[in-house]
Amino acid sequence: MFLVEQLESLLATGKKLPLTSNVVVDQERALNLIDELRAAVPEEVRAAKRISAEGERIIEKAQQEAERIIAKAQEQAAFLIEERGLTVAAEEESRRIVAGANDDADEIRRGADEYAVSVLVGLEGDLVKTLQSVKKGIEMLDERRAAYVDAARAAAEAEEAEVEEGADKSIRR
Repeated sequence: MFLVEQLESLLATGKKLPLTSNVVVDQERALNLIDELRAAVPEEVRAAKRISAEGERIIEKAQQEAERIIAKAQEQAAFLIEERGLTVAAEEESRRIVAGANDDADEIRRGADEYAVSVLVGLEGDLVKTLQSVKKGIEMLDERRAAYVDAARAAAEAEEAEVEEGADKSIRR
């Protein structure tokens, strides 16, 4: 940029030709500036190319980083979706297992209740038979006792009658 400004200054300070827009400039100085411009322009172009290449490299690196971040985010999202799917599947399996266990427990309770009823009905039958045997035993013992009482009464009455007969006989005698 500095060389361009010097060239502008050379043209601005040059002597104007009357009735034209042309100016007279120091040829040697103008040619030196042009040579310097020729030498400087490729350097400027190279610098611009380097800057452009560096910009492209930075853009490419940023693009790769963006793609890496997007891929990682997609991977994480897929993992979370899969994890959520596994969680949902595990919850469903858990509910199914619990429901099955509840059904099994209900079935076991029903079976245990039926068994208990069956045992109690059998026990009731045994108790009824035992009670009937006890009642028969009591009746038999009551009959024996009544027979003993009757026999004892009859013996007592017979003895009393004998005593009375003996007393009557003694009195009659």
